[in-house]
Amino acid sequence: MRILVVSNRLPITAVEQNGTLRFKESMGGLVSGLSAYLDSLKGTTFTKTKYIWIGWPGISVEKSQQNDLKKRLLKKFQAYPTFIEAEAMEDFYHGFCNKTIWPLFHYFTSYVAYKEEYWKQYQAVNEIFTDSIVELIKPGDIVWIHDYHLMLVPKLLRERFPEISIGFFLHIPFPSYELFRLLPKQWRETILSGLLGADLIGFHTQEYTQHYLRCVLRLLGIEHNMGRITINDRVIKVDTFPMGIDFQKYHQAVSQPDVETEYLKLKETFQGRRVILSIDRLDYSKGILNRLQGYESFLERNPEWRGKVILLLVVVPSRIGVDQYQLIKKQIDEMVGEINGRFGNINWTPILYQYKYFPFNQLVALYKVSDVALITPLRDGMNLIAKEYVATRSDHTGVLILSEMAGAAKELGEAVIINPNHIEEIADALAEALQMPLMEQMRRNRLMQQRLSRYDVVRWAVDFMNELAAIKKDQQDYAARCYDYCKKELVASYCKSPTRIMFLDYDGTMAPFAADPQAVSPPVELLELLNVLANVHQTMIVLISGRDRVTLEKWFGELNLGLVAEHGAWIKEKGEDWKMLKPLNNDWKKQVIPILEVYADRLPGAFVEEKESSVVWHFRAADPELGSIRAKELMDVLINLTSNIDVQVFSGDKAVEIRNSGVNKGNAALHFLTKNYYEFILAMGDDWTDEDLFKVLPEQAFTLKVGLGHSYAKYYLSNFEEVKVLLKELADSIECHNSIRLA
Repeated sequence: MRILVVSNRLPITAVEQNGTLRFKESMGGLVSGLSAYLDSLKGTTFTKTKYIWIGWPGISVEKSQQNDLKKRLLKKFQAYPTFIEAEAMEDFYHGFCNKTIWPLFHYFTSYVAYKEEYWKQYQAVNEIFTDSIVELIKPGDIVWIHDYHLMLVPKLLRERFPEISIGFFLHIPFPSYELFRLLPKQWRETILSGLLGADLIGFHTQEYTQHYLRCVLRLLGIEHNMGRITINDRVIKVDTFPMGIDFQKYHQAVSQPDVETEYLKLKETFQGRRVILSIDRLDYSKGILNRLQGYESFLERNPEWRGKVILLLVVVPSRIGVDQYQLIKKQIDEMVGEINGRFGNINWTPILYQYKYFPFNQLVALYKVSDVALITPLRDGMNLIAKEYVATRSDHTGVLILSEMAGAAKELGEAVIINPNHIEEIADALAEALQMPLMEQMRRNRLMQQRLSRYDVVRWAVDFMNELAAIKKDQQDYAARCYDYCKKELVASYCKSPTRIMFLDYDGTMAPFAADPQAVSPPVELLELLNVLANVHQTMIVLISGRDRVTLEKWFGELNLGLVAEHGAWIKEKGEDWKMLKPLNNDWKKQVIPILEVYADRLPGAFVEEKESSVVWHFRAADPELGSIRAKELMDVLINLTSNIDVQVFSGDKAVEIRNSGVNKGNAALHFLTKNYYEFILAMGDDWTDEDLFKVLPEQAFTLKVGLGHSYAKYYLSNFEEVKVLLKELADSIECHNSIRLA
């Protein structure tokens, strides 16, 4: 087995020096985290897993050098480069990724650029990445795609390799529906559909997971069941996996000699003052200006700490070409100067400002020397710095002040959690942290360290891979019950059996659903097909539906078949009149219909359909999210109302139905089966009302559910189109021609 890891950047970056390409390690939490997981696979019995990392090498490469670079990277680093021209990278990376997706997903809507050329280049580059995967992919490979740069790749790859195992993980927040819908309609729907090409879609927090699921519902109209989405013949899982860190690497690094040397230098520099550490990439989402204002407010309100505390402000250069980043850099420089000028003196500088990248040993020394870590992003996917700081506190002292807007806040609840938009709250948190007793610091850090050590980055990746394998197994189980597996047996049994009966649902089985139930009258070709089947010698076709008998009579009354209306309340056998299976009392309608009408009034697009023996509240044309909420409310009201009445309340596909107890498709089918013996029995349906039918049929019956999902049916069909293909195959069966006797 191989894992193909796909991300925007490779774990190594190519740099040209004197006409020669050299390599250096790429920076970032994604690279360090995944590298730790991939390293953990070496020497294990994890099915001898191999991996290849696919991504951009960080530089434009002449075509004449590309093949050579591919060979070098593949041999030395197990990396495979995706080559992108500099002009394309400008609109793709600096454009759509960092001027559209990044600000929108981090809730900075005023920074979002809606440029069509950015979007077109984003699509084009995702195609290029897909081509790179296709160049390497083999049967049995697992493809793990990462982050917002490549949200279209899962679907693009799925279209070329329908059976391949694909996982996707988003490392930044996924915004709420109200923000995501700001994208143009085509863009947002393409992104949502692109991600649905994966088998497993992962997010850092439950909040982001729910945001994505809500967008899929509101914008694509696709519902989920406990994070499982069914599309045609595929089941997709959307779940939460909070990314960890290489805990032992940071926890043990504090005792290394090179870290100790750096630590002692820093201790001497700070001259016994309490140290507050702020470290982040240069980014408007990190809230650096807010924490500077909070520190300024702290010094104003707590003059006794002046001269005794120092803020070590580390800003790591990032995305130099983005205008907003240049502006925030200028503002940071100015604010640091103002605070130092206002409060500092010849013996004390309130802020020590470093605009640079720190190597690992110096970074760990910074964590070790700091009494407080001030990590207050305005919005962050996870924020691994907070976890790294806690991991390095080997003596369990130190206080983490953490923004509630960071994904890590869901796991590090023992930190001092603050709202980064409230300057006074930051100031108060600093005062609390600096005065916190050592025993309380140690209590909090022990709890957080236990949690981080148990769920480290390797556990995160293993959990994701295990869940991907589980959902793939579910797909295979469904595939094993696909109609294709029983096709030959079913057709053969149909042809050789002297007597046959077929129970066929209509809506969702032989015809698609529509917002207006009357808009899906049967097409001529379907009527002709049913007519052929209904006139095969010794063959009974029973159309068994939830529709009222007037509609069924109008649509199918001329055909030589049996009809069942309102899920079994009314039955019409060949050549006979309609009759009821048992006497029904409809007095309950007077109580129920007014309630249904109230709920229809409260939900634009919903309406009430009254049938002879049942009533249905439809909401297919309504807002999908509000409709689901109203349906659940209505179900609760109706169940309580009808507890002492002999009726049943059912939640169907975009509908709530109330009908008399004992009326179901199963009892209707038994009415036909008890009158004659049929050697071949076939039943097809798409929803919960058909389960009663599937349950009562004998073991030798062929039962098929349209659409995936738990069912008593033995086999599955993907959609109504496949149903028509099956019926046509039966009608056209050469073996059956001799037994056909047209009326």
